[in-house]
Amino acid sequence: MSEKLDHIDREIVRILQKQGTPSQRELAERVGLSQNACWRRLHALRNQGVICRDTVRLDPKALGLELTVFVLVRTRHHAREWFETFRNVVMAIPNIVDFFRIAGEYDYLMKVVARDMKDFDRVYQQIIGRVELDAITSYMTMETFADNRDLPV
Repeated sequence: MSEKLDHIDREIVRILQKQGTPSQRELAERVGLSQNACWRRLHALRNQGVICRDTVRLDPKALGLELTVFVLVRTRHHAREWFETFRNVVMAIPNIVDFFRIAGEYDYLMKVVARDMKDFDRVYQQIIGRVELDAITSYMTMETFADNRDLPV
């Protein structure tokens, strides 16, 4: 999809990734378009799925979420029914902010944000108490260097 974006579309999405919600007028001025032309571009980018939602990035630490943990899960179960149960468990826990099926020694990777170790243990217990797993391994972060970086466009 990115090869179908021209330089103006790329600039629009770069600005939106950095600033989030500039006014229509400000965005149009920054990319050198009229407000109507800019609106049409935004509408097209949404329809193409390039812009999938409008959000605001929050600082986890400002919200008291001091601990970030990456959790790797291995399972012996690969049936659709098992996965649906597992996914429902994961999606019901708001502290799990990212969830991926991966290749390699483990099957799934989750990013968990928590207030502290006790809060993370509550999340951990919810996971292991609701679905059968072969192995679960957690890696606590000590320092963040880059998080939620903008996509390269």
